[in-house]
Amino acid sequence: MIGNWTRVNTMLRDLLTEAYGAMRHNRRRTALTMLGMAWGIATVVLLLSYGNGFGQAAANIFANFGTKMMIVIPGRSSMQAGGQKAGVPLRFTLDDVDMLTSNIPQIVQITPEADKQANIQYETRTFAFNVTGNYPNVFSIRALKLAQGRFYNAQDETQHARVAVIGSEAKEKLFSGRNALGERIRVDGLSVEVIGILSAKMQAGDDNINRVIYLPFTTMSGVKDTHYLDSIWFNYETPAYEDLEHAVRSVMAVEHKFDPTDRRAMMVFNLMQQVHQFEMITIGLKILLGFIGTLTLGIGGVGLMNIMLVSVTQRTREIGVEKALGARRSHILFQFLAESLTITFIGGALGVILAYAVSFSVGRLTLYSAMAKNADAGDIRLVIDAGTLIVATLILAGVGLVSGMVPAVRASRLDPIEALRYE
Repeated sequence: MIGNWTRVNTMLRDLLTEAYGAMRHNRRRTALTMLGMAWGIATVVLLLSYGNGFGQAAANIFANFGTKMMIVIPGRSSMQAGGQKAGVPLRFTLDDVDMLTSNIPQIVQITPEADKQANIQYETRTFAFNVTGNYPNVFSIRALKLAQGRFYNAQDETQHARVAVIGSEAKEKLFSGRNALGERIRVDGLSVEVIGILSAKMQAGDDNINRVIYLPFTTMSGVKDTHYLDSIWFNYETPAYEDLEHAVRSVMAVEHKFDPTDRRAMMVFNLMQQVHQFEMITIGLKILLGFIGTLTLGIGGVGLMNIMLVSVTQRTREIGVEKALGARRSHILFQFLAESLTITFIGGALGVILAYAVSFSVGRLTLYSAMAKNADAGDIRLVIDAGTLIVATLILAGVGLVSGMVPAVRASRLDPIEALRYE
């Protein structure tokens, strides 16, 4: 066993030595061929990293709003069911929140929501902002983040505490550059204390997500009647989000006597459906970019094949001498194949270095920030991860083998007598 390994190591060392000698003899040709392979593999890596960056940008956009989350909004029935005629409006109450919690164990956190467009006043400044009343767990459900202060808690909820957490733009509009914590604002005349300021979230178009004022649900009753809810929000852990939505519709349909298939009676906004769609788009984009990169690398492979065929032609007499001295066809084949693979992988290593240099120099490519505020996390960054390098290496190895095998087989099949006669 040790003797076999020694012979293999010796053979590999000899092959690499011969390949290095041939490459050194034709430095300019070798350098140009390596450059072609380097450019090809750099293209593959950069295109795959672009696909990774697109997927990460999409994930960041959805994470901004919370991914495993559903919003249930009452509507108006459009189908007859349970003895009820069509056109009956649905109305949610806190009993529905308790019913969903009791009947659907997949729900992790749930909150009612009552919202209103209210006049917000601080000193002489007055603005119309959206005010929403929720349980304290809305902080986790809606993936909110604090910039200053704290969010209201269960004690604030129980005590009907007159406290508020305001969005970043609401803070700027009301207080400009002044400190807002501890100050009191009036929400439709109700005086509340600002205890927290939220970090800015991605905001597209006319969305006023950063101008929202959050109040404890019990406190919201001082602003509007909260007996009937505007919506119910909850998050979950199960991956079977479609089955969960079906379960929610079934439970609510029994209680409110509407057909579970009636989409107008109750609207369920399920963010994971869009996440899944974007995941499919990302996979398709990666496959397309990988295919384009492979074609680009294939051009470099064709150049390598042509150069090696020229090398076989120029070294025909050398091959004849080797065969006359007892070299087998396999020896000749591996000699030229080793030279091709050496050029391929040195060029590949240079290409990976080039790809890293380009990714670092490019930095961030504008995507979502062109359409939304505070959306730097939704832009594309060229992400070169281990998976990208593995895929690129496999593609490189395949192209190198195909490009090197053709001239190597041709060299191994040369007739020694004809090769010795070659001028």
